[in-house]
Amino acid sequence: MLKASPTSHIYFSQRLRLHYVDWGNDAAPPLLLIHGGRDHCRNWDWVAESLRDDYHIIAPDLRGHGDSQWMVGGAYSIIDYVYDIAQLVRQTKLAPLTVMGHSLGGSVSLLYTGLYPDSVTRLISIEGMGSYRAGPGQREIVHGKLQHWVENLRQLSGRIPRRYATLEDAFHRMQTENPHLSSDQARHLTIHGSNQNEDGTYSWKFDNYVRIFAPLGLNFEETQELYGRISCPTLLVYGEESWAKNPLRDGRASPFKDVEVKSIPDAGHWCHHDQLNIFLSLVRSFLEDENGN
Repeated sequence: MLKASPTSHIYFSQRLRLHYVDWGNDAAPPLLLIHGGRDHCRNWDWVAESLRDDYHIIAPDLRGHGDSQWMVGGAYSIIDYVYDIAQLVRQTKLAPLTVMGHSLGGSVSLLYTGLYPDSVTRLISIEGMGSYRAGPGQREIVHGKLQHWVENLRQLSGRIPRRYATLEDAFHRMQTENPHLSSDQARHLTIHGSNQNEDGTYSWKFDNYVRIFAPLGLNFEETQELYGRISCPTLLVYGEESWAKNPLRDGRASPFKDVEVKSIPDAGHWCHHDQLNIFLSLVRSFLEDENGN
């Protein structure tokens, strides 16, 4: 059972009204938690509950997710997410801080830290490097990539967000998406991740357009260059039942100066949910030097 809930706050970035929660404990070292795609800030509640006595934790809803505003248009880009995080850190004056991100949030965490290496003291990325991508000379032809994006966006414009007759139906969909979740976890994520529509049905909070990444941003070489700027200790985590692979074996971890890679057994893409105790043990071991323990 979770203790007192975090408080909700608003900040603005690129004229968007964005939401984050604050777990209190202002005197403790700051810890920023960044969720993944089509997720929301309250997916971190079990991690935050465990670490709140040692850290001042804040967790944002990325633009188009949770209780943050949807953008006009459909070009959600990784660069805009990074900008939003940079604005949040600047406005809350939390730097230097520890950053932890999952999936899309893990990618944002890595890029933010590469952009502002002096502002991050420790970095944890859970499956935030995507699937393996070939190196220089193997990228998709530009016009093909843009045409693919245009066609996908057109198709998505006609996609109506799914409506569930009851919250219980949405809860069962959540359980189907990740069979590792306990009933309590799935229900908690469903309650915080859905809204009731005017007709009484329920839909997920995220904007449908976040399903497609804009064909803008950094190429492979630029991303690797940013990873090479990360100077703080970095922990890369992946689930052994996930599609993610060991970034040490395929070379994606090679640019980092101080990196550990850990896998979690019997866990998929959401390993911080699937094996919470194992995950927390890894995190505490990694962070203990920061707190002088």
